[in-house]
Order: sequence, then structure tokens, then C-alpha cells
Amino acid sequence: MTGNVRILTDSACDLPQPLADEFGIAIVPLTIRIGGTDYVDRRDLTPAEFWAKADAADDLPSTAAPAPGQFAEAYSSLADEGATSIVAVCLSAELSATMQSAELGARSFDGAPVTIIDGRTVSLAQGMIVADCARLAAAGADHDAVVARADALIGSTKLWGAVDTLEYLRKGGRIGGAKAMLATALSIKPIIEVRDGKVEQGGKQRTRSKALAFLVDKVASYGGVGNVGVLHAACDDVDQFVGMLRSVYGGEIVVGDIGPVVASHTGKGTIGVSFTV
Repeated sequence: MTGNVRILTDSACDLPQPLADEFGIAIVPLTIRIGGTDYVDRRDLTPAEFWAKADAADDLPSTAAPAPGQFAEAYSSLADEGATSIVAVCLSAELSATMQSAELGARSFDGAPVTIIDGRTVSLAQGMIVADCARLAAAGADHDAVVARADALIGSTKLWGAVDTLEYLRKGGRIGGAKAMLATALSIKPIIEVRDGKVEQGGKQRTRSKALAFLVDKVASYGGVGNVGVLHAACDDVDQFVGMLRSVYGGEIVVGDIGPVVASHTGKGTIGVSFTV
């Protein structure tokens, strides 16, 4: 299948907007509820505005997947722009109903073939997969080649992070195998990994500096990594972390905010690194 292949994803990708604009990536937004009010991700809230509202609210924020109709509208818009086929890479189906909505939306759309892929990850790890696929499509690759690239990247993408507290993940019901760490969460810096689409226990460190060093060592341990991205939720030590990574990786490092969707479940202070092996 040849032609103008376009890439679509959801706002849990945390892809910096300039990158999305560069390759014409369509982003379908999730919704965040704070204090009884719904906000459309990437439209109604910047990360700074999200934290201001979340900090002032009595309850933790919650998120909701896009409606199928939002995906159908996005597919139609891409077709109107000349797309001959669409590849949609969604956040992990283990973490959200977003992919299900993407599939339902495709059933009511017949303007161009749509392939929907479970990205098996989230945040900038998802965004880096999407950007790579969009770059390939922009270079003229056909539909099957883009799908094959997505599948290959999904199988080789790692996402590790350090969180200040597991409370957000616990209350959001997305902690997976990391539940065992809750008893000691107050005295450690939990390490999490997104593995097989789920949030899993990745280890524990006693201090923030040791947690950052652990993440850098994890990247170094794989050797020959690529597609490196750093994601953070209002972290004032992100530049320090990027500098530490540069000691083990000499390529480009994409830095992005953890947006309101993911931050609602991880909390302020979360920092992470995504890469392919």
C-alpha cells in the first residue's frame, strides 16, 4: 500500500508540539477532570496550569479516554488533507480504553484504510515511536513499512522512571506489579518500568540522586541505545539528569514535559528516560 501515509496518536504521547507539527502528526486528546471540571488535554491546560489546579484541588485528578467520535473526526481530517492511509499508535491498552475508542472510531470511518497499533507504552516513549514512524512516512515509506517500523520499535522500546511517591499510581489503579512497594514508599524513591504495557516495579533507591544515577546506569547497561527521550513532571533537576545521560549517550536527546494525562497518575517530580535497544 503506497501513497500519503499519515500518523495519528493520542495525547498521552507527551510529544513536544514542534515535533508533532514538523511531521504532521495528529493527536487526539484525552480529558482530565480536576475538582469536578473537565479539561481537554493540550488545549485547555498547559503542564504549569495543570499543576496549579491539581495542587489546589482536594482530590487527585482523573483522566478519561477520547470518545470514538473524536477518533473518527481525526481520521476524516487526515483524509481531507490527502491521507491515503492512516497508522494510529495508541497508548498501552493495559492502561487505558483509548485504543478501544480508536478501533470503534475506525468502524464508522471509510475514507482511508486505518491500522491501529497498541504502543504498549506511554508518555514520551510512545511519542518517540510515533515521531520515528512519522519521519519514515514523510520520507515516502509505504503503509506496510510504517506499520513494520512501529511494531519493531514497540518491541525494542524501554521506559524507566523515578517517582517521588506511588500514591498517584496506587489511587489511579495503574501500579501493576509495583503494589508490593507501597509499604516502604515513604522511605524510598521508587523506580518504575513500563513492561509489556504495564507499570511494574523496577527497583528502589534511597535518595533522588541515587535514583537518577540508577536510570543513567540502566541506559548504559543496554549499550548502543537510540531514540532517547527524557520526560519529567515539573522537575528542576531535569537539566542535571540530561547532563548525566550525555556521559553515556552522545546522540540527540529529546526532552518533554510529562503532560496532564500521565502526570495525573504519576505525580509531580516524576522523571524518566525512554530509549530503544
